[in-house]
Order: sequence, then C-alpha cells, then structure tokens
Amino acid sequence: MSELDHSTPAVEVRDLVREFKGGIRAVDGLDLQVGLGEIYGFLGPNGAGKTTCVRILTTLLRPTAGTARVAGHDVVSDADAVRRSIGVALQEAAIDPLMTGRELLRMQGALHGLRGPAARERAADLLERVGLTQAADRRVGGYSGGMRRRLDLALALVHRPQVLFLDEPTTGLDPTSRGALWREVRTLNYEGTTVFLTTQYLEEAEQLADRVGIIAAGRLVAEGTPEALKAHVGEPMLHVELAEAESADRARAALSGLGTVEPAAADAPTRVVLRTAAGKGAIAPVIRALDEHDVTVESVELETPTLDDVFAAVTGSQLEGAAAVAEPA
Repeated sequence: MSELDHSTPAVEVRDLVREFKGGIRAVDGLDLQVGLGEIYGFLGPNGAGKTTCVRILTTLLRPTAGTARVAGHDVVSDADAVRRSIGVALQEAAIDPLMTGRELLRMQGALHGLRGPAARERAADLLERVGLTQAADRRVGGYSGGMRRRLDLALALVHRPQVLFLDEPTTGLDPTSRGALWREVRTLNYEGTTVFLTTQYLEEAEQLADRVGIIAAGRLVAEGTPEALKAHVGEPMLHVELAEAESADRARAALSGLGTVEPAAADAPTRVVLRTAAGKGAIAPVIRALDEHDVTVESVELETPTLDDVFAAVTGSQLEGAAAVAEPA
C-alpha cells in the first residue's frame, strides 16, 4: 500500500450531508479534517450524527451531498481504495463465536491476500500484540468482553491500515482491559497509524486524543486540542481554605494581584477562590503572598475545567457515560 503524501489529510470532509426519510438530516453540512498521524476524538450525544458520519467515512453509507476523502480516496468514487486503506473496529463486531481467534485472523488475512506462512505469521504477531496468544486456539464464544475487543482490534490491523476507525472501543470494559486497549492505541499511533476515535467517555478522549471534535445536530460545534477547548470554557481556580474566617478579607487583598478573586460565599467563610490562567503554577506565589500577610492556610485545591464542562457548554447537555469510568491505573 502506497504511503500518503504528508500534505494529504488522513480524513477530509467538506459540507457533508446525509438525509434520511422524512427530510431528517443526521449530518448537516459537516466540515472536518484529520491530519496524518493524529488521534482524533469524535464526540457527540446520542442522535448527534457521529455514527452516521463514521459509516460514511468507512463506506458503509453513501452521503446525500458533500464530499469525504479518507487516505486520499473519495468514499464514493473510490470506495474500494478507501476500504484497502482503513481498519475498522466497530462497537458491535460480527465475530463468529464458533471459530478460534487464530482462525479468524487467518481468514481475515486471506481476505486481504495473505496466504500460507505469511498469513500464519501475521496472525501470530497480532495475537501476541494484543495479548491473546494463550487464548489463540480457543473458540471466540468463550472470550470475555475485553478479549473480544482486543481480537476485534487485531482483525482491523491485519492489512496494516493507514487510518484506523475505533467506534467506542472500550464501552463496557473493566479498567484493566480499558488500560490495555489505551496502551495499544498509543503504540499504534506512535508507529504512524492515524486513529479516528468515537467515544462516550470524555476522559478517554482527553487521555488519547491530540484533537477533539464535538458534533451536535449534525454539525461540528467545537474543535481543538483538549487543553485549548478547556481554556476556552474557563480558567483554573484555586480554592484556598484558611485557618480563620477573620483573615479572609486580608487574604483576598493579598491575592488580588495574582488573578481574579471570586466574591465571598456566605456558606464558606474560610474559603477564598482565585481564578488564574497560571493554574498549578500559581500555588507557590499564592502561599508566599498569604504568608507575607500573616494568613494561615489550611489547604489549597486546584480545580481545572474538564472536557465535560466543554461538552456541556457547546451542546447544552452531558455526554452519556462521561462520568461512568475511572482512569485505568
């Protein structure tokens, strides 16, 4: 498979439209671009159009209007070339439960022209890569959910795709399995694979994605790095807990030159809140300033905007599953 020119985007969408019966526009004039070697996180509430968009990009659905190119190929006029260039791991993978992991990988290899020793070697390499060597000759019907997702990822990698589409790859997985999949995605990206990731977990997008796009009502409503999107929502805040309420006014005066001091809260007389773009870098100056003004500090807590805040700000809702997962160790 020929390598893409570095000036060619891995994914390029222009004024993309997809209508269904009744004039319903699932995708409504969507524009987005994903560069080579990026991990792009694609987020949206249910019904926002992200699944429809991914189905178009993977040639499973034709657009009503507009254009979409993946790995330099048009998804309509050059669909076969698109399919040769991409790997797809869908949330609900159609995996034959009566076959073994090794058999499925060899069959997938055969579909991509691998035969004999080449197919066996590629299957063995991928089984080792996703940690399924010991389970390679067991029927897939006996695999756990995490094992099936890892096998699905291996199947998507058989032909060494330039662009990998992952549709909610860790939904329903335990933290250990989720962490293993995250590590593999990072490794694939480090090796040069572009990853287009749809997820319902905001933390997953924040951990993995170089850039994030948020879709609502079929349109892209926000896009950027996680850090830039969070900065747009608001500055970090330092919550300073004082030993005595009587020193609160003195503390506010001391901190006025370090950022924006929030008005006093009647239900928290010993707390002073400072908004500052410096974030954790402001902690040491805050402590010094309060010490110079004889203010005793009990604790300092940093609160930063999250992608959940960004999502709520641009869509007016919270993403389903956003708070349902803890970061894997």
